[in-house]
Amino acid sequence: MKHLLGIKPLSVADIELIFQTADEFKEVINRPIKKVPSLRDITIANVFFENSTRTRISFELAEKRLSADVVNFSASSSSVKKGETLLDTVQNILAMKVDMVVMRHSSVGAPHFLAKHVPANIINAGDGTHEHPTQALLDAYSVRERLGEVGGKRIAIIGDIMHSRVALSNIFAFQKLGAELMVCGPTTLIPKYIGSLGVRVETDVRKALAWCDVANVLRIQLERQQIKYFPSLREYRLYYGITKKMLEQLDKEIVVMHPGPINRGVELSSDAADSSQAIILDQVENGVAVRMAVLYLLAGGRSGI
Repeated sequence: MKHLLGIKPLSVADIELIFQTADEFKEVINRPIKKVPSLRDITIANVFFENSTRTRISFELAEKRLSADVVNFSASSSSVKKGETLLDTVQNILAMKVDMVVMRHSSVGAPHFLAKHVPANIINAGDGTHEHPTQALLDAYSVRERLGEVGGKRIAIIGDIMHSRVALSNIFAFQKLGAELMVCGPTTLIPKYIGSLGVRVETDVRKALAWCDVANVLRIQLERQQIKYFPSLREYRLYYGITKKMLEQLDKEIVVMHPGPINRGVELSSDAADSSQAIILDQVENGVAVRMAVLYLLAGGRSGI
């Protein structure tokens, strides 16, 4: 494949290849010297039209660990503010001989549009409320690492399903790998089409926790909400916030995940987020290895790891 725009085009074999490659890169990033020369002849531009901390740093670290040349672009300090179009912006970057573009954009389908018009490899780092494929890959990789496999596991995605690009990508990725999926949240934050994707729908968070092996908790995306979908954050916390006490009351130990940033005291209490059941920091570490694997494979695996 030339691009990574979403999870749907990936086969199970593709995902397994990414995971196997990430296993090797995880060993690399835990060495005293954390660099390999695999992409030393590649230039990569990180083109972010939305704010980001974890994803942007993770991609930049992955690129530098592979010895690529890295260019960072931020829309807030660019000619986009003067009215320059997305296509003109990226074509100007490519004229400087950039080979790959990692892009985050607020518009759904922006990376797909770009992939049709420019010759570089495009990696979707999040497009609006649509998809975030590398987050889904690192989440599935983290579940595989903690539980041994994804197939047969019950995974509940809890929170703001409607506005989350992580939710859709994770549904596709976990289903491809054989997991059972449930979404849980207020009815106002669950899209009407979600049942057609073959997932269960639950509005009681305690029932969702009792059902699942993995709780994939999402934050409330207030920045994407044009109207109020629930009375207040306090009310959301009372009905959907997950605490350590709730986890301890279950008759089994489940895994807790979160793509970040965490709204502590809203969707997760601090003691739940910091508990031994949470693999949130493992997700962050695995993100670098998985993104190294994606970059390496899209570049054609030009040299040995």
